[in-house]
Amino acid sequence: MFQELHDLLGPQGCLTGADVPEAARSDGSRSGQMLPLALLRPATVEQVSAALAICHRHGQKVVVQGGMTGLAGGANALGGEVALSLSRLSGVEEIDAVQGVMVLRAGTVLEVAQRAAEAAGFLLPIDLGARGSCQIGGNIATNAGGLRVIRHGTTRENVLGLEVVQADGTVLSHLNRGVKDNTGYDLRHLFAGSEGTLGVITRAVLRLRPLPAAPETALCALEDFGAVVRLLQMAQRSVTVAAFEAMWREYFALSQSLTGKVLFADVPPFAVILEAEGGGLQPLLEAAFEEGVIFDALVAQSTAEARDFWAVREGHALDASLRGLINLDVSLPVARMADYADDVTAAVLAQFPGAHVSFFGHVGDSNLHVAIAVPDPDPQKEQAVDRIAYDAVRARGGSISAEHGIGTLKRDWLGHSRSPAELAAMRAIKAALDPKGILNPGKVI
Repeated sequence: MFQELHDLLGPQGCLTGADVPEAARSDGSRSGQMLPLALLRPATVEQVSAALAICHRHGQKVVVQGGMTGLAGGANALGGEVALSLSRLSGVEEIDAVQGVMVLRAGTVLEVAQRAAEAAGFLLPIDLGARGSCQIGGNIATNAGGLRVIRHGTTRENVLGLEVVQADGTVLSHLNRGVKDNTGYDLRHLFAGSEGTLGVITRAVLRLRPLPAAPETALCALEDFGAVVRLLQMAQRSVTVAAFEAMWREYFALSQSLTGKVLFADVPPFAVILEAEGGGLQPLLEAAFEEGVIFDALVAQSTAEARDFWAVREGHALDASLRGLINLDVSLPVARMADYADDVTAAVLAQFPGAHVSFFGHVGDSNLHVAIAVPDPDPQKEQAVDRIAYDAVRARGGSISAEHGIGTLKRDWLGHSRSPAELAAMRAIKAALDPKGILNPGKVI
C-alpha cells in the first residue's frame, strides 16, 4: 500500500518513517500522543481521490489534517492511521466580483484568503484568532465560529458550494455560486462540521461581502454582567454590531498583564470590545454612560489601537503562562452565562484550591470560553474539570461545543447536548457514507 501511495504522490507527497514531521503529532490541543504511519500531501483533487481509493481498498484508516489549530483533538492520530494533509492543495482559484463569491482550495490559509478578498474590494466574513495558520478546509470541517459570527454567522452560513472526496475516492462536486439552491438534500451542511468523518473537503465557494469602512472600536468597562447584556441590547438597537466580546475581570487582568498593554489601570469587573460598522458608536457610548451601563470607555483612534484591544481579548500568551491550560468552549443562553461562570468557578476552586478560572467570549452569539489551569495538572484532574463544566452546561440546556468541534476531547460528553436518538442518526449517516469506518475513526461519535 505504501508503495502505491508513494508512486502516486512522489517523495514530497508521501512521507513515512523518520520523515513524518513532529507537527503531525497533535493539533492545538496538545493532546496528540502518536505520529501517523505516513503523512500524505496530495497537491490536486485527483490525487486526494486516488489516495483515498487506495486506502479504502486496503482498509487503511485516515486522519485528515489542516492547519493543526483545532482544540478538540480532531486532527490527531490515535494509532495506525495515515494522515492526509491538505497543505499543498491551496490557493484562491477565482473571485467572482459580480456574484460576490470566492472559489478556493481547502488548504488555503484563512488569512491568505482574507487578503485576497480585501484586495478585490470584498470582506471574507470568516475570522478567528488562528487566521494566520488555520486552513479553509478545517474551518468548514469544524464549522468554525470566531469573531464575526454576530454579524455574518458561522462558517457554514458563508459556504455556498463544496467539493468533497468520499472515503472510497468518489468526488462529490457541487460548487454552487448562488444563495438559492433547493435541489434536494443540502450536502454542504452535512459535511460542514463533520470534522473529516464523512469526507475530505477539497474546494469551496465562499460568500463575500462588500468591504466595509474600518469599524469603530471601543473598549468598555462595566460593573456587572447585567450591564453587559444591557449594552448588547442597546448596541443591537442603534448600530450595526460587527463584534461584541466580553471579558470577565480575571481573564482581562491576566491577559492585559501578559501582553504588557495597560488599557485599564483599574481592572473592571467586566470589559467589552464593541465594534460597529457604519458609524454611530459615539452616540451609543454617550447614552450608555448616561444610563449607567458603562463607567469608562476607550475609543480606538487608529487601527493599531484597535489591535491592542484585540490582543488582550485573543489572549495568545495565556497558553505559555498557564501550565496545562484547559480551554473549554460552550454555548449557553445569554441570561444564564453569569450564574454558569459563578457556579463553575466555585466548584473548580472547591476541588482545586489555587486554580486559575476565567471567562471570556462572544456573548452576542451565546458563546462562552472557559480558561482553567489547576495545580499539578494530570488527565484525571482535566476530566474532573470537564465534568464540572459540562454538567453545568447540561443543567442550563446549553451546548458542550460552540465552535471548537467535538474531536476526541468532547466525544464522551456529546450526550450532554444530544439525545440518544440524535446520536443514533449520526451513527447511521456515518455508516452510510463511510461503511468501512476509515475516515477519522474515533472522532465525534
